[in-house]
Amino acid sequence: MLLRVLRVKWEDHRHSSTLNFLKFSLFLEAYISWILQMYEVMADGSSPAVDFIDGRGFIPDSERKTLTNIHPEGFFIRHPPAPHKLDEDLTPEFKLFQTIHMGAAVVDASRWTLIVDGLVERPFSINIEQLRQMPSQTVTSFHECYGSPINPPTKNVWRIGNVQWTGVPLRYLLSIARPDLERGLFVWSDGLDSGTFAGVSADRYQKDLPIEKALSCEVLVAYEMNGQSVTKERGGPVRLVVPGWFGTNSTKWLCRLSVQARRSMGPFTTVFYNELDPLDFEGVRRRPVWRVEPNSMIVRPRPDEVVLGPGYVEGWGRAWGADEISRVEISLDGNTWKEANVALRKQFEWQLFTFRVQVDQSGRHHIQARATDKSGAQQPLTGRRNHVPTVQIWVESDSP
Repeated sequence: MLLRVLRVKWEDHRHSSTLNFLKFSLFLEAYISWILQMYEVMADGSSPAVDFIDGRGFIPDSERKTLTNIHPEGFFIRHPPAPHKLDEDLTPEFKLFQTIHMGAAVVDASRWTLIVDGLVERPFSINIEQLRQMPSQTVTSFHECYGSPINPPTKNVWRIGNVQWTGVPLRYLLSIARPDLERGLFVWSDGLDSGTFAGVSADRYQKDLPIEKALSCEVLVAYEMNGQSVTKERGGPVRLVVPGWFGTNSTKWLCRLSVQARRSMGPFTTVFYNELDPLDFEGVRRRPVWRVEPNSMIVRPRPDEVVLGPGYVEGWGRAWGADEISRVEISLDGNTWKEANVALRKQFEWQLFTFRVQVDQSGRHHIQARATDKSGAQQPLTGRRNHVPTVQIWVESDSP
């Protein structure tokens, strides 16, 4: 089976750019790691603490009966503070942005059930107690909202935070279910919320992940955020967390994971959250809103802060992206750039950068930061949702 799957994946990616080869390499790494995980589960000897489904008498959508209400109904957004106020390493709940598309699901946690099914050998269900008894992992990750899926992605909204999630790796659950990796190319995730968004009705919030990402070690079925149980407003009792990808992919009020051969046809993968590929110069090809492109924000100095000078101005900020940020540069004129110091990334957390630039004249100045990731992708100056940040400061003479 291993050789057949790798042969199929290689045929998919070999016609070949460097990007395609990189995709195959990432899949190979995730797949081998998952195989080792699956053999660990099989070698354990004891049956996993799950309820296997044999199909007889199974009621479709039975997991949705744990929903007691949608309250409040409809779209809701809580904007984050300005970047200069996001000065903690971990973002506290009250500073983290909040986006709800169709209304907040009210779930009876004592009856909550997760179904894992689709193109798998052993479909099963688990409750919250069974989930919490499984091997857990804690991942610190930036958490970013893409912005409005009905407006062009041309403005940076900096809906961003840095969060510590705890839960069960998705690949562990898949190792129990034993998916057919020759046919199962995507993992669909269903939320218990339903309703209408931007004039489009849906009986559930449904997203999908390519199997390569689903098998990555960082993707979690999470039940804690910053050391506390995930609240209703944050998608509790259990939600999906997909580090490195936009928050729309981290399905809240999770109730089903299903391995499928194709992408979901729900509105949140077809009508919403697809964008023109900026790498397609003809402006025709569209791509899913998945990976987060390099982004950054300046935390210090604050907007319109008065600095004594002329002389050196010191500051710091945060940078993040699906790939680790390898370089941040600072500019006072948008033409010449000086490299900042950037902290290495340990998991998927945002990265601290610090800088010191010389300002030779009093008056108004604009500081910009530009992040570049390990693949070479770089923040644009304008025109994209991850354009560079600009902070205006005032330099006053320190001479009498």
